[in-house]
Parts: sequence; C-alpha cells; structure tokens
Amino acid sequence: MMSGGVLFLALLAAAAALAIIVAPSPANAAVSYDHRAVVINGQRRILISGSIHYPRSTPEMWPDLLQKAKDGGLDVVQTYVFWNGHEPQQGQYYFGDRYDLVRFVKLAKQAGLFVHLRIGPYVCAEWNFGGFPVWLKYVPGVSFRTDNAPFKAAMQAFVEKIVSMMKAEGLFEWQGGPIILAQVENEYGPMESVMGGGAKPYANWAAKMAVATGAGVPWVMCKQDDAPDPVINTCNGFYCDYFSPNSNSKPTMWTEAWTGWFTAFGGAVPHRPVEDMAFAVARFIQKGGSFVNYYMYHGGTNFDRTSGGPFIATSYDYDAPIDEYGLLRQPKWGHLRDLHKAIKQAEPALVSGDPTIQTIGNYEKAYVYKSSSGACAAFLSNYHTNAAARVVFNGRRYDLPAWSISVLPDCRTAVFNTATVSSPSAPARMTPAGGFSWQSYSEATNSLDDRAFTKDGLVEQLSMTWDKSDYLWYTTYVNINSNEQFLKSGQWPQLTIYSAGHALQVFVNGQSYGAAYGGYDSPKLTYSGYVKMWQGSNKISILSAAVGLPNQGTHYEAWNVGVLGPVTLSGLNEGKRDLSNQKWTYQIGLHGESLGVHSVAGSSSVEWGSAAGKQPLTWHKAYFNAPSGNAPVALDMSSMGKGQAWVNGHHIGRYWSYKATGGSCGGCSYAGTYSETKCQTGCGDVSQRYYHVPRSWLNPSGNLLVVLEEFGGDLSGVKLVTRTT
Repeated sequence: MMSGGVLFLALLAAAAALAIIVAPSPANAAVSYDHRAVVINGQRRILISGSIHYPRSTPEMWPDLLQKAKDGGLDVVQTYVFWNGHEPQQGQYYFGDRYDLVRFVKLAKQAGLFVHLRIGPYVCAEWNFGGFPVWLKYVPGVSFRTDNAPFKAAMQAFVEKIVSMMKAEGLFEWQGGPIILAQVENEYGPMESVMGGGAKPYANWAAKMAVATGAGVPWVMCKQDDAPDPVINTCNGFYCDYFSPNSNSKPTMWTEAWTGWFTAFGGAVPHRPVEDMAFAVARFIQKGGSFVNYYMYHGGTNFDRTSGGPFIATSYDYDAPIDEYGLLRQPKWGHLRDLHKAIKQAEPALVSGDPTIQTIGNYEKAYVYKSSSGACAAFLSNYHTNAAARVVFNGRRYDLPAWSISVLPDCRTAVFNTATVSSPSAPARMTPAGGFSWQSYSEATNSLDDRAFTKDGLVEQLSMTWDKSDYLWYTTYVNINSNEQFLKSGQWPQLTIYSAGHALQVFVNGQSYGAAYGGYDSPKLTYSGYVKMWQGSNKISILSAAVGLPNQGTHYEAWNVGVLGPVTLSGLNEGKRDLSNQKWTYQIGLHGESLGVHSVAGSSSVEWGSAAGKQPLTWHKAYFNAPSGNAPVALDMSSMGKGQAWVNGHHIGRYWSYKATGGSCGGCSYAGTYSETKCQTGCGDVSQRYYHVPRSWLNPSGNLLVVLEEFGGDLSGVKLVTRTT
C-alpha cells in the first residue's frame, strides 16, 4: 500500500500520461507551426495567399475570383470579417448576400484554397469606421480597443459568434474545412504607445480570448511585436524582409504585402510596378519567409456607404492582380503567377531549414537552401537600383538586372527573374455603351418634414444619425430689424460656418449659396459667404454630409462629424452675431431617402418632371437596357458633382468628381524603394471616373438608375460603359 504522498505522485503521473494521450501535440495537430513554416497535416508549407474581401464583390463574382486566385498560384485566400456588416444593430445579425461569409468560405474550399480568417473585429481596411458598428460608440462607458469592460464584452461576443459559426459549418481545417489561420485585432502594436496604460493588458486579453475560443488553428496578430505565445506576430508593409517574429519557435509571416494603395477622393491613383512587387516577395522568401499574403489580390468596390477614411473613393481597385471588375490585370497577375511557380519548385529545399548566405558581389548575394534528401534552391539578388550585374555562382555565370532576384529551384537553372517580365501587358479599355434619358425630382430645401426636431445649440452629426444616412439638416432662424444698414446699402451680411466635416451646403430662405468640403488629409472645413437677407425672419438651412467614417487612429468613440460651430453672421449693426447657441431644428437624412425614391417601388412615390441638370440637391432617374455580352459594366460619372447612385435598388456607392490635387505623376522606375506616392497617375484629373455596376444587378432590359446629385452636374455626360482587356 502506497503512502499518501507517493499515491498522489502516482495519480499525478497517470493524469499527465492521460493528458498526453488526449491532447494532440502541436506536431500532430491538423494545423500547427514551427520556426520554419506553418505545418498542415504534418507537412511544412510555403504558402502564397491573397486578400479578397467578400463584401467588396458580389456572390456571383466569387467563384470566378477564387478560381483566378487559384490559377494565379495562390494556396490561401485571406479576408477580414466585417462586424458592422454582420451586426448592423446590436444583437441583430446579417449573413446574407454580399455578407454570406459561410458561402464564401465554402466556395474557397471548392476552388482548392485554404482560408485565413481575419476576425479582428477591428479591420481598418479603408472600411467605414474600421469595421466597428456605429451602435458600439453609444454603449454606455465604452472606450474602443483598450482594457475596457463594455468594449471587450462586445468584441468577445462577436469573435465567439464567428468562431462558433465556422465550427458549426465544419469549416476549420481539423474538421475538413479550409480555414487554417485566424487573426484577432489588427495592427494594434503601433497604437500601444499612444493608447495609455490599458493598451498592453488589452492586447494580452485579446490574444488569450481568441485562443480560448477553441478554433483549433493558429492565431496571428499583425504588427504586434509583443504578441504572447502561442499567437504569431506578423508583418504588414511594402517590404517585410527585415522582419523576424518575436520567438524562434514561430514562422516568419507577411500578412499584408501591399500590391498598390487605395484611392482617395481628391487624390491621384497609386500603382505599384510588378517588378518591385515580385522583388519584395522574393526578398522575403529568400531570407526565410514562409507565408506571403497580397493585400489586395482583388480589391473590389466599396458598395453602399462602406468606404471609410473619410474621403476614401468607392473604387478599392488597389492596383491588385485582379482588378476591381474581376478582370486579370496584366502583366501583374501573370508575372506573379510565374514567381509562385518558381517558389513552389523550390519548396522542398525551402522548408528544410534556414539559408546559408554567400556574398557574390558588392550589391549581390546568394541565399542557398539545402535539404538532407539532396534538394537545393538558391536566390541570387542584386540590390543595386540602376546597374545590372553579372555574377558567378556554383561555377556558372548569371545576369541580374538592377533591383532584381533570380530564383534557381535546383541551384543551377534560373527559372524566374523578378525584373524580367514575360507576361503580355493588357491595358483595360472603357467602351461607351449608351446614354440616358432623364427625369428629375427636386429635394425640398426650404421645408422640413414631420421627422424634424428642435434642440438648443449645435449637435454632433453622428450622435443624431447613427450613420443611417450621410446627411443631417441644421436649420435656424435669424430675425433682421428694419434699421439694419445692409438693407439700405445692399452689402449683404457674411455667414461663416465651422464644421468638423466632411461637406456642407448652405441655403438661405430656400436659395442655394454654395458648398464647402474638406479632403482626405483635412476633413474639417470652413464655409464663408455673403447671403441675401430680408427684414423679418430668415431661414438658414445647412445640409451637412459625411463621406465615410474614420478607419484608423485612436479613440474612435470620441471622433466627431458635422457642424460643431461656431456659426456666425457678420456685417450687422451689432457687428458679429453668434448663432451657435440658439435653437436649431434638425432632420436626419433627406426627404427622398425617407421615401425610398432610389428603389423601384419608392421611385413611384414622387412626381418626376423634366430633367433638371445642374440643380443642387436633385434626384434623377433613367431606365436602360443591359449592354450585350458579358463584359463588366460601369457608369462614367465624371460630368457630375457629388452624390450617390443606385441601380435597381442596389447601392453602387458614393460618387464624386473631386479632382486630384498634388500627387506625383512623372515617370516611374520599378527600381528603388517603393512608397504609395512613388508611381501615380491622374494628377489634376477626377480621382474616380468609373463606378462598377455588377452584372448580377442587371436585368436584360428596363433597369432603373437613380442618382442623387448634391452639388449639381451635367446629366448629358453620364454614360454606360463596358470594360474589356
């Protein structure tokens, strides 16, 4: 008979042995990792991934996009999960149409792709409010992305809901599904220094909370140098060859290799040369990287009012290998496909261990991988920005263009060079496919409807609208006495309005007095103009418009939009009168919005008249037939001002013929370090001219186009076009 202490030790040993049997070791798990790579079913993998965001295209487009990704040599498709799309009202979930996440993941599996699910739920992504639902801002006591109980409770509920939904559908790899990786939070590391004492505890909590969901796949945190084990910290950027994970037990992963950059209204259009993109990926792989994700592989479109910023354009093309419309961008897609083939040929040697490095010139190096079974692969690099080099490696001569890497999957034959593009270039063309016959309906600018309400002083816009509309009317009255000098002199008083953004229009006694707007770098704005007033009561109406809510930075819950004042009237006998604290009447949204005139049913609820071009705040409608063939369809809106557009009730998004100011649109060499301002087009032109109309939204004939024009525009210039390469 054992003593109590010996018996306890024996039981402990038995329990430990049982634990070893029951809990699979990381090496036996369906997906695990080691220092060299992500391990899938016991096999190390060099993984090529690409971001395709399901709400930025239509379900009808998904199979083709995913097949083109597979054909392009991708192993993995990566997507964020968009909280504000899935929980638009607290506790009310939506997973239909473009937000059918389960369908998207299943289609990825059908295409033979793994999935990296970036649950966040903060996503940034140039997406409205960074993916946060606006109701979250109004949860009592909330403070975003810090050690705050109300925020953490809401975030945990959403993350757990997504994980449990994926489990219920059998979509994790250990269940036979395609999901091999998950992500919690997003680029939080750079925020820690400015988020105060709650930052580090929050980051640790987020990691532990994610792991505790039991997803059964590795979790990553990008740009999070202090990500706690077992969460993998990863790199985002134009280049990530400098990056090493925070533990020698973790693989070197690049979760966002930026293929271009986003377009902002008022900005030039960025492009990234494919030679440099391929060079950046080869640099990363040669130094031991084992996972690369292109952000974006297909950018798509910010339909509805999903673009963030503010001032992010509706197009999210991103100069990606698959363009906004789902067409291959050549030579980018083809050149990267060839790079992926070369990397796959080298994979047996790459997964075996770390490289040895040989100096083969002043700017030239060879990275050599060898396996115990005799596989050998080499990368020969030339970092000089304007001089080619001839190098000797393994007794053979190789020519390396400037700023390039050659891949030798057998340490002998150079099968690919990053700067030598053999894929043909195939520029896209926009071909006119017809104009429109318009009818118009003018929005009331001098009368409010029964939804209006009155408050003392100016109020912040979002607190009123909860982002149900871009628009909020601010209306007040000014009494002018008969002895005011300006009534005799005709020197009208000056109205000055300070606004937190993003655009506004001014009406006095129903007459338009123009507009003012901010920009991507400075969303705040000031309006100043002389306005005609008469003796007695005068009505000042200000229409404030938001252009997407911020998607990056700190303390979203404290950011403001709308007319915060002061609002002053100068040139009166008394000098300047401050109107900010008097009574103001508010109306959320436009009357046409409340009637749903953008929809097929709602358009019949108002009297449409003859076309009223160049009038501010006017709805226009036209009917059209779908262009023949299967080419993607778009609207040329360059002749219009600013507004929104719908086809058959589907919201195409915001349009704005905002011309690019600044930018650098000279020549563009692929060689040398890339930045988002290096290679641009469209300086001085409209930032976005064309707006994607998905084919699945169209009927053969009788399609309804509705346009809400805020500033006034030339309707005769609006054209239907098709896109071909």
